[in-house]
Amino acid sequence: MNIQQIKYILAIAGSSSMREAATKLFISQPALSASVAELEDELGILIFERTNKGISLTDEGREFVTYAKKAVGQYEILEERYLSKDSGKEHFSVSTQHFNFSIKAFTEVIKRFDPDTFLFSIHETKTKDVLDDVRTLRSEVGIISFSGSNEAVLKKLFREYGLEFIPLMRRETYIYVWEGHEFAGRSEISIEELEDYPCVTFDQSDNSNLYLTEEALADHDFKKMIKSDDRATSMEIIADLGGYSIGSGMLSGDDVILKGLVSIKLKEEDPLIIGYITRKGSRLSAYGEAYVEEILKYKEL
Repeated sequence: MNIQQIKYILAIAGSSSMREAATKLFISQPALSASVAELEDELGILIFERTNKGISLTDEGREFVTYAKKAVGQYEILEERYLSKDSGKEHFSVSTQHFNFSIKAFTEVIKRFDPDTFLFSIHETKTKDVLDDVRTLRSEVGIISFSGSNEAVLKKLFREYGLEFIPLMRRETYIYVWEGHEFAGRSEISIEELEDYPCVTFDQSDNSNLYLTEEALADHDFKKMIKSDDRATSMEIIADLGGYSIGSGMLSGDDVILKGLVSIKLKEEDPLIIGYITRKGSRLSAYGEAYVEEILKYKEL
């Protein structure tokens, strides 16, 4: 078994057919099939089930893919740090849910050190990815939140993943609407009044656990919902359809994407606890320590 074979498996698992995967990988379909068969024979398991309708993961295959993703992620970290042309540069990485202050803190760290050469990364991503990135040290620090709806789930994952959570702030629940919306002048509103408008939520792409959402009211049954994984797209949908999203009420005038939105306090309370995570026992780099110093400037708890 080698890393290339593992990458082949992940490419197939993420494709609708073997042909599509082969096209993505720029190899022939017979060569890809042969590589998979060789790996299955070596491992003594069947990763894919083949039928006239295509291929699908077996139970053993799904388990293998779970571990394979972690293995490839770790390999890519090593490859980027030690084998790439950027191996001599300063490295630092942060993963975050969608909070403007986490981005501001990141840029402040760069300004403070101003290294001659560097390769820094900030991943504005899904809840599960923030957890996985810090767990595997792809990122030194993660910014994450939970509400009463998913607090138990997140705290359980913190323990299982060996992560330490430090709370920064507690935020009440708000909705965001476009400045021209009929409710834009309101100071408070109920979720019931919004039922005829689509709620635009960040797509976590994890149907196995609905409680990894980063918005409050995770257990509410919304009459109309649109999932989006891009902030600019979400804002355009909110503007065009008169929709709304749920957030912490922290709108920054410096954020070009969010300009035009107004926040309204929700009567239903499901406060967000926002904080940062690090891996227990790991030592932060100078950049990681500086980043924590920056985000601690926002600490209210």
